[in-house]
Amino acid sequence: MSLRLVTLGAGYFSQFQYRGWLRINDVQLVGICNRSRAKGEELARAYDIPAIFTDPAEALRALRPDFIDIITPPPTHLETIRLAAALKIDVICQKPFCRNLSEAREAVELAGNAGIRLLVHENFRFQPWYEKIGSTIKAGDLGEIYGATFRLRPGDGQGPSAYLDRQPYFREMPRFLIHETAIHLIDVFRCLFGEVGSVFAALRRLNPEIAGEDAGVVILEMAGGVQAVFDGNRLADHRASNRRLTLGELTIEGSGGVLMLDGDARLTLRAHGSNEERQLQFAWSDHDFGGDCVYRFQRHAVDVLLNRTSAQTLAADYLENLRIEEAIYESHRSGRKIELPSFDA
Repeated sequence: MSLRLVTLGAGYFSQFQYRGWLRINDVQLVGICNRSRAKGEELARAYDIPAIFTDPAEALRALRPDFIDIITPPPTHLETIRLAAALKIDVICQKPFCRNLSEAREAVELAGNAGIRLLVHENFRFQPWYEKIGSTIKAGDLGEIYGATFRLRPGDGQGPSAYLDRQPYFREMPRFLIHETAIHLIDVFRCLFGEVGSVFAALRRLNPEIAGEDAGVVILEMAGGVQAVFDGNRLADHRASNRRLTLGELTIEGSGGVLMLDGDARLTLRAHGSNEERQLQFAWSDHDFGGDCVYRFQRHAVDVLLNRTSAQTLAADYLENLRIEEAIYESHRSGRKIELPSFDA
């Protein structure tokens, strides 16, 4: 069975989605919709897409696809999902998912009432190093996990031209570091360590040329006892051949030893009491973005839509990431720790 797909959007990151969809035999890309017809035509030629639209409603009614991939910015998400729900069309939606938690909740309600699948394109958990880290933790090699720290250091946020070359809308986002970037690590931490019990955050804006925060520290106290720290600074960089591969470095400490992820996607494990590190071997492809995680997510999503597997990133579950995000901003605003079980965002 081949699923008919319509894509919406033609921005910088969409190139990874288009290339990924063309690699999946279960998908037939039947149309593209983009507000700029010229850009839509450019991508249609590049990826052999037969139909081009500028109006999402017209595209969905004319083509009646099995599912759509929303690759447009958050202000467009809710209304596009509303259109899809009315026509009983399944949806994959790019993150950040909607503009805020309230809109995301409405989108989930629309999908539920329509009986359609709504998945969030959250691809970091599909990066192969995180899958290897997860299996290493499950194998017990780290023993009892004490804590984890991810240092985000892409080095792309300095000066008056920050982000203009790839994603200029970053500059106008009133909520940036957490809403756009740290949300990935919130999802990864939940995937690896379970649910979040409380948060404490201190955020700041270092580059005056942008609207939102671009640095800060967030402490997530996981319900299982792990303390996970997100230490983000988009102006500083880290040692890596490609600083966008992992975007930073991760350290996980446990009773059995210390696991480290570096900027070149090397994983090392040092046993407790030893000074010797051993490199953990795992298969991965340095293709497109983040170890080919876009394609890996897409392959998973198609298997979900074909009822071959259970979904990892259903929007209804993803709402918890956004609730944690809201608690982080509230913690920064109020200067206090926010307990998640009692936090009503």
